[in-house]
Amino acid sequence: MRVPALHELERLEWRVLGALRAVDGTTGIALRGRLEASAAGARIARNRSGLYVIHEWSRLATHAAAFAAPPALPAPGSEQLAITLRDPAGRYLPRLATLALPRDPQAAGVDSLFAAVDIPLYPSAAAGLGTNWTAVRVSVTANADGAALGGALLRVVAGAAVLARGMSDWRGEALVPVVGVPVTTWSEDEDAVVVTTIAAIVEVYFDPALGTRTPIVDVRAGRQPVVTPLVDPADLETRRAALATTQQNVSLAARGALNLNLGLDLP
Repeated sequence: MRVPALHELERLEWRVLGALRAVDGTTGIALRGRLEASAAGARIARNRSGLYVIHEWSRLATHAAAFAAPPALPAPGSEQLAITLRDPAGRYLPRLATLALPRDPQAAGVDSLFAAVDIPLYPSAAAGLGTNWTAVRVSVTANADGAALGGALLRVVAGAAVLARGMSDWRGEALVPVVGVPVTTWSEDEDAVVVTTIAAIVEVYFDPALGTRTPIVDVRAGRQPVVTPLVDPADLETRRAALATTQQNVSLAARGALNLNLGLDLP
């Protein structure tokens, strides 16, 4: 039997540089809604699994046609790609995420090229709450003039554990939902068997060089600034010891709500 000759009409090939998985910053659950993901000089596309795949980047142009093995240079993780993530529905605040490229195909676990990097998105002040969640709402302002501080990182800490994180919007408003506060728990006080609240600390960190300061008169009038906050909360977390900060002791209760006004002294 004679096998007919095969003629290649078209070939589509591309190299994947990495992938992101957007997750809810409160629950860690992967987000299924469509987001906007962009980066200068890069092509990012959402696949059917909801991952945001980086197909090309101008600084890794030599990787585009390398299929047998990735180029030796640049070294794995030596380049930083800044990616902007936005939720068109407004349920989550926009943020920057920094991804170290190129990814190593030989690495194991979360450092592998074939493992998507989880990027948490934090809720906007208007986001909904789940059953038994504790709602911590914070207005972040500058002590000097009362200006609203956007792009601040907030953490709710109990002991050595970070219970929740959040960010402030251009109005200085932040919603930090806390999940898992028990309805009742054992007390360390010998005179009380159980308690209905737990002690925690609300921390605020702000970088004046990256965050925004909106005059309070503009906030009250609803005049949004031309540039809205866009920061990488992971970067702020790493540098928090050097940032402007304030904190307040609180008591958390399941299904409870706290409303705080926290001011920072800025340079």
